[in-house]
Amino acid sequence: MTIMRMVYAAALDLRTDEAYYWTWSKELQLCFLDHPPMISWFVRLGTALFGDTNLGVRFAGIVAMAATQVLLADIVRRVTHNVQAVILAVLLPEAALYYGLLMAKVAPDVAAIPFAVAMVWALVRLAECNDARWWLAAGMFGGLALLSKFTVVMLLPAVAAFLLVPSWRGRWLFSPYPWLGAAIALVVFSPVLIWNVQHDWASFRFQFVRATAPHDFSLRTLGDYIGLQFGQVGFVLLPVTLTALTLTAWRGYRAREPVGMLLSTAVLVPFLYFLWKSLTLRIGDTWPMFMWPIGFAAVAINIVKLREDGAPAWFIRSTLRWARIAVASGIAMVVLIFLYYVAAPWNCLGRTDPIGAEAGYEQVAERLEQELKTTGASWIATSDYRTYAMMRWFLRGRVPVIQINERARFIGFRNPGMNLIADHAGLYVVREPDNTAPLLAGTTARREPLGSVERSWRGRVMDSYTFGKLTGWTPELSPPAESPLYQWRWLAGDPDATPYA
Repeated sequence: MTIMRMVYAAALDLRTDEAYYWTWSKELQLCFLDHPPMISWFVRLGTALFGDTNLGVRFAGIVAMAATQVLLADIVRRVTHNVQAVILAVLLPEAALYYGLLMAKVAPDVAAIPFAVAMVWALVRLAECNDARWWLAAGMFGGLALLSKFTVVMLLPAVAAFLLVPSWRGRWLFSPYPWLGAAIALVVFSPVLIWNVQHDWASFRFQFVRATAPHDFSLRTLGDYIGLQFGQVGFVLLPVTLTALTLTAWRGYRAREPVGMLLSTAVLVPFLYFLWKSLTLRIGDTWPMFMWPIGFAAVAINIVKLREDGAPAWFIRSTLRWARIAVASGIAMVVLIFLYYVAAPWNCLGRTDPIGAEAGYEQVAERLEQELKTTGASWIATSDYRTYAMMRWFLRGRVPVIQINERARFIGFRNPGMNLIADHAGLYVVREPDNTAPLLAGTTARREPLGSVERSWRGRVMDSYTFGKLTGWTPELSPPAESPLYQWRWLAGDPDATPYA
């Protein structure tokens, strides 16, 4: 399965967000507007080993998957001392589409997952041996998880339950070690704090608006969230995992058993929070992914605990049978999807295909290079971060590429090559339908239409792009916060903000 993920990583072109994070890896920033910096460091490590290749960008995610499986195996081994349960814990992530295949896709979650699981592993070690120094390791891994993605803060209720509910709470509350662990987490997370202090708390304000902006009630977003969990975790594996977590929570809180409370709370609290938010907000496809591996550990542990608790034999057999069905059906589905994207020639989903919808950008890049030679333009402009990232990826620094709006995304970025931009003609590329006329109307730019190009995948046109020649204007890299070229509130999803006003 690891070899399969490596083939997938090397064979498929980068998706737009992956190229975007690759551009981050070229900037030595302590933080970015929409995410902490860990994913950029992951990409930088992979490209240092394998160059600016598909595999290089995605390599760290493959390592992260392996590390996650090792940690899950050791958690289950220490709790159950059962070899079959350990094997199940290793196989369960392979049966979930997101982990079995898409851990080879670059996203901040890929960095957050092994560190979140490592924090839980350290606390399991603490419960096993009562060595207070494991609080320090948990703090370090927790800080690294926060340095990967802000949403892992939702693991705090699980840590609080682990600390406060068992009978040991008096001992640990008056011990310096949990507080030293928290201090270590804060120190590890300090690059994000330093960057935000330097930039008016930009990423925290961005995330606060994203989390609190009012939206209308929608059953569609609720359905999207539930459907995504079934699709990315598994149609059988998701109910198996939620059942195991419910039993683990009941068992853990009834007996005040630290590990049971930790595992169940670490998944159920974020799951229910996202379920509640999905009533009014579209939950990103990767947002909940940091939590499910912890749930897989609970599945394996629950089977052993049912035997220890003296559960009815039929119930134990049924639980084990459904876990095996989840593994077999899930791995089969992962392999089939891998074969569809790597070996099959068809486009079965049309323009809704999640991979095909972001493929074919090399066709746009080739047309741009032709137009650069024909027009004498020396730089490329766009108004969409996806197009910006893909053009940077395919053109590999041969010509400056700049996104002229949404400049809040690029706080602190290095000079893209203003000597080739200022007072020079540029090419403007935008996805059709082009609604950026109000944006350019507020500048001195003159735009001369040059035609369009289609982006296709497996014989199906996915998008069209229009070209134009820009003259008479030099874009501003650091516009003021009130400028429509900055627009962080709109990026964060504030419904009262508008793109170009």
